[in-house]
Amino acid sequence: MSETFTKSMARNIYLGGSVFFILLFLALSFDTVQTLPERDNRHNITPSVALGKKVWEDNNCLGCHTLMGEGAYFAPELVNVYNRFGESKLALKAFIAGRPADGIPGRRSMPQFNLSEEELDGLADFLKYASEINAAGWPPNIQG
Repeated sequence: MSETFTKSMARNIYLGGSVFFILLFLALSFDTVQTLPERDNRHNITPSVALGKKVWEDNNCLGCHTLMGEGAYFAPELVNVYNRFGESKLALKAFIAGRPADGIPGRRSMPQFNLSEEELDGLADFLKYASEINAAGWPPNIQG
């Protein structure tokens, strides 16, 4: 190998690396598109789940909670909250609806959102739906 590094050598390394990484990107994208339908639980999306997601977004739940590791870290991770409440939507709804209006003195507490029964059902369905997504163990170390 020669001691000099020429422009043509640099161009070949650049082009070869670009082609390699473009092909790698396409292969990983194809694999992701093929795998998602088996893992993302999309067959369980109902109008109630969609309403629950809207309630989740309208009340900025990610401002305090995380869901699958995304969001704020002020309040607990909620991807397994359905399981922590004994897989009971009724228990989830009762907890959310039963929050004190003025909070709990001396501690951080979830506010009372005054949700309707339909909104509570939707939110519970959304949290149940989220708990059934196969996230391959993400986020790690969820207490529950």
